[in-house]
Amino acid sequence: MTSQVSSPAEQTDGTVVGEQRTAAGAKDVRRLDRVIIRFAGDSGDGMQLTGDRFTSETASFGNDLSTLPNFPAEIRAPAGTLPGVSSFQLHFADHDILTPGDAPNVLVAMNPAALKANIGDLPRGAEIIVNTDEFTKRAMAKVGYDTSPLEDGSLDGYQVHPVPLTTLTLEALKESGLPRRDAERSKNMFALGLLSWMYHRPTEGTEKFLRAKFAKKPDIAAANIAAFRAGWNFGETTEDFAVSYEVAPAATAFPPGTYRNISGNLALAYGLIAASRQADLPLFLGSYPITPASDILHELSKHKNFGVRTFQAEDEIAGIGAALGAAFGGSLAVTTTSGPGVALKSETIGLAVSLELPLLVVDIQRGGPSTGLPTKTEQADLLQAMYGRNGEAPVPVVAPRTPADCFDAALEAARIALVYRTPVFLLSDGYLANGSEPWRIPELEELPDLTVQFAQGPNHTTADGAEVFWPYKRDPHTLARPWAIPGTPGLEHRIGGIEKQDGTGNISYDPANHDFMVRTRQAKVDGIDVPDLDVDDPDGARTLVLGWGSTYGPITAAVRRIRKEGGRIAQAHLRHLNPFPRNLGEVLRGYDTVVVPEMNLGQLATLIRGKYLVDARSYNQVNGMPFKAEQLAAALKEAIDD
Repeated sequence: MTSQVSSPAEQTDGTVVGEQRTAAGAKDVRRLDRVIIRFAGDSGDGMQLTGDRFTSETASFGNDLSTLPNFPAEIRAPAGTLPGVSSFQLHFADHDILTPGDAPNVLVAMNPAALKANIGDLPRGAEIIVNTDEFTKRAMAKVGYDTSPLEDGSLDGYQVHPVPLTTLTLEALKESGLPRRDAERSKNMFALGLLSWMYHRPTEGTEKFLRAKFAKKPDIAAANIAAFRAGWNFGETTEDFAVSYEVAPAATAFPPGTYRNISGNLALAYGLIAASRQADLPLFLGSYPITPASDILHELSKHKNFGVRTFQAEDEIAGIGAALGAAFGGSLAVTTTSGPGVALKSETIGLAVSLELPLLVVDIQRGGPSTGLPTKTEQADLLQAMYGRNGEAPVPVVAPRTPADCFDAALEAARIALVYRTPVFLLSDGYLANGSEPWRIPELEELPDLTVQFAQGPNHTTADGAEVFWPYKRDPHTLARPWAIPGTPGLEHRIGGIEKQDGTGNISYDPANHDFMVRTRQAKVDGIDVPDLDVDDPDGARTLVLGWGSTYGPITAAVRRIRKEGGRIAQAHLRHLNPFPRNLGEVLRGYDTVVVPEMNLGQLATLIRGKYLVDARSYNQVNGMPFKAEQLAAALKEAIDD
């Protein structure tokens, strides 16, 4: 979860907290406080589905959890190759956790490629469940194994469980009547059943899910359920698995409430729907599909009953153009994309700045530049969001810190857009978008009131006493202009990208007016009301680690490790990146050393140095993967010791 209360520091391995002897002849049950499992196989082996189902059952059991799906960009990557390996890592615990974990305790390897691609991440002593049926000479040669790792002693430091998953699955389904190829596809469910037995996961939800997923193909549903049950029974009866494990629910980690497992993109979609309901405005999404943002389009298209309209445009430019038109028409307007799409949308974002209309630009960041790494994560679009337009075109920027926090970040972005009549960037990333964690469903009264007042009539009296409507007459507190719905009698006004005259909105080339309008638009963004930055500093530290976005989990886990070992370090995390919290400069100047970890080459650090003249230290990673807590802890200790 995202709470910062004290809890056990995250370690690489789960700790055995108890051992329970069962009846004579039955298997032992060991209690652990945490486990990290990674499912790995070909991109067609169903690893994401397997991991997702194990996660859902773990969430229903009441554990805290965090996940890391990792898959190729190709729809069907080359089978049996290292680039084609797809994996899903799940960290679950009986206490508050923040990351998917640094190193798996258990690896389920469906083929030689999966083993080779992931063995380097495993600590000695970890368990490896291997599908021995796939370790043929040809398959091993394809990934560079000259001899079988199952026989040459290279895995002697691990607890290896050789399981002929394919053979056992085919045996379980021999009466199903399915062709061999179709039956083999159920081997991921056999593996899921085995892991469900090992860790005492509920099974009813998975069987219900399979019946619903394959409702139109009952024979496939029955085969998957049979394979799932066979895997569970195999764990119960085989002598190779002498111990099963229990991880108790995280009863003290969660405040009272109703929880569900949620991914970042799903939370963001729900946040947008909640914002539209709280604003009493129809929600319009104009979007072009792009990884990793497409799930938001898919989800919002399901909710027409909440007044949601989704428009899949022919390209990125059309998507944001339609969204801006919807904003002009009085909708809560959204466009979703990733980094390459932001580049295409930049001219229309500038138009939204000029028109001063509320528009949410949701950027689910991925590895770049250009097409880059479509399925990997990065947070390198910050400077593009800040400055990636022609002219002086300031746009507020908001960033969520966890998958569940994407819900609240969407509400906050909508608040700023509606109150201040401005486009707003919401910067999530692939790690948050695809990762998941428990989310407490908020009560209705906890949601902010986002109701807006549209212009109803004249708002200005001219020198001759006439009552007229000025579309750029501003609220004295927010500097927002009135929002006039097209077709409202007497509120006709000009729109377009050419500079407007203050007040009247007429076309103006006057130098003094342009200077005034540029400075006013900047002042509007600078004056946005954002909360002061909270600093977690219980011990009077001299070193501050400052983060933004999805680095929150790894940074917080690293900080907990350092404090558990007696080190003193302060932590702060930015949600608002434009404008910065008003107390940020004071906070930064209160520490001898400021370290800024980012999944880029130092974009926030550049902004910090430029605005506050603070020599912030960058710690950067751009390999498409999130930071590991152990890695960050080592870097932060080094900064403390300097």
